[in-house]
Amino acid sequence: MASPMAVLAVEAEKTRGKYAAISIAVIVTVIGLPLWWKTTETYRASLPYSQISELDSLWLELKMPVEVVFAKGSLSLEHQRRIPTSLLKQTEQQLNMKTGFRRTLEIKCRMATVMEEEALKITDVEGMDKALQLNSNPPGSVGIYIVPGTSSLPQDIGVYIGKHRTAVLHSVLDKSKRFEEAMSNWMPRVEEIVQVMSFSNDDLHAALLDRISAGQFSKETFADSMRAFKSSLGYEITFSLLNPDPKSHNLHWDIETAVKSYIQPFLEKLSSVASFSVDSQILYYAILGVVPRFDKKTGSYNLNAYSLPHVINPVEARLGSNAASLYPVLNFLLYVPEYTHTPLYIQDGTGVPIKTNAFHSPRWGGIMVYNVDHRDSNETVFPVHVSIDMVRVMEVFLTQLRLMLGIQKVQMPSDFFFQDPGNEGVTDWELDRLLWSRTVENIAMATTTLTSLAQLLDEIGNIVINDQIGSEVYKAVAAVKMAIAELEAGRLETAFQASRDAINSSEKAFFDPSLLHLLYFPDDQKFAIYIPLFLPMAVPIVLSLLNIVKEHKRNKGRKEPTKLD
Repeated sequence: MASPMAVLAVEAEKTRGKYAAISIAVIVTVIGLPLWWKTTETYRASLPYSQISELDSLWLELKMPVEVVFAKGSLSLEHQRRIPTSLLKQTEQQLNMKTGFRRTLEIKCRMATVMEEEALKITDVEGMDKALQLNSNPPGSVGIYIVPGTSSLPQDIGVYIGKHRTAVLHSVLDKSKRFEEAMSNWMPRVEEIVQVMSFSNDDLHAALLDRISAGQFSKETFADSMRAFKSSLGYEITFSLLNPDPKSHNLHWDIETAVKSYIQPFLEKLSSVASFSVDSQILYYAILGVVPRFDKKTGSYNLNAYSLPHVINPVEARLGSNAASLYPVLNFLLYVPEYTHTPLYIQDGTGVPIKTNAFHSPRWGGIMVYNVDHRDSNETVFPVHVSIDMVRVMEVFLTQLRLMLGIQKVQMPSDFFFQDPGNEGVTDWELDRLLWSRTVENIAMATTTLTSLAQLLDEIGNIVINDQIGSEVYKAVAAVKMAIAELEAGRLETAFQASRDAINSSEKAFFDPSLLHLLYFPDDQKFAIYIPLFLPMAVPIVLSLLNIVKEHKRNKGRKEPTKLD
């Protein structure tokens, strides 16, 4: 029979065991499991999901300041007294359930000043346009001067649009008409001028292509939008001279001088839109990859429109500029055919030779074929020295470059006349048209990117969202809101800069490489790794707790008094 001391020692040992098991279970439950869960959870920085969901529905308010200036003689005295100082013309369009815009013309009217009257008397329209820039209009605005039919503006010109942001409108004064009738005559013309110098509905449809279907605008507009490169922070321009027959042709092109004279002024004008880098190269023994067809009637070789798509791939493999580029590359190739395939002409779909002997590929670049005239050369001495006419070449490449960057040719009425941009390659109002389209396009792309990113991160919960991604998302949301607000206030330049910041931050967040680190490490794999580690430790603790519970129930049953009747 055990002594009382031994029984007490056994009971004390059991009590210590109970307390030890309970303590370990409490520590594991209260401290261990939360600590393990916290140290193994996927870090996800907070994101403005509610604000991003609001951007999913995009409604743009586009305000354009317009100043209408009446020259002396364009209005009667009665009409002058009734000119409104300001008025608004609004049109709106709902493209789909989540996208729409309202266009507001904020028109301010006044009479011309003495200096403006003197400028309007200049017979040279280019000199008139230059003299009218005394009070230059800010980007995104338009100034329209309404002059009488007796002005110095040529009578065959209904509307003259200069290099800057001003236009001159011929208006015939009819004093017998009431003011409302006179206003109804020049107001539609003002709206027509503004649409030419700013943007049209088709331009906005093309800019909002990421949010609407392609069937909502014309084929011509869709083709123009697909021809131009997407908005980017920078572009790389490469001019390449292809000499497939160096044994016959010794080619010389003054590309450096040509770029300084024709391309650089154009790129400086677009410096606010994007950054540009220009380089050039000469490639020998580079062929087009398509055998031209010989025409016996003309004694020339031809490339028809159906074979042009097959020209680019063999040439592109020799360029070597796209692989290491951070920005889109615009390729402009000058191809001098080999002696055996000279002259070589490019034909359109109807078989008619193209006047420029050049073609362009959407969002890639352009190719021009430059034929060498061997009639005046001594063909017994090879190679023939050829000095390329860079004026003719750069005129073609500059036109193609305008199309690649989104400066489309504007369809104007027959009585409209606009001043040639000259060496700068782009007028101020054409630059404004580009900024309007790019701003709207950037906002549409940024909102689409942000909503896609938010949806992705919400559906896949084990993707890491670091603080850098969260910061870029917050920046993008703030920049989008700022761009929308600046457009509503009529400040085009600041709206464009904000839209650039928005697209830059949204793409940085969307394409951050850290988003893929735990994409292929789901929760079931996590448990498969930790269960073999924790299970051997958890079994003794669980069994001890079960024994404690069972013993507690037995002891409780023994202590209950027996009820006697």
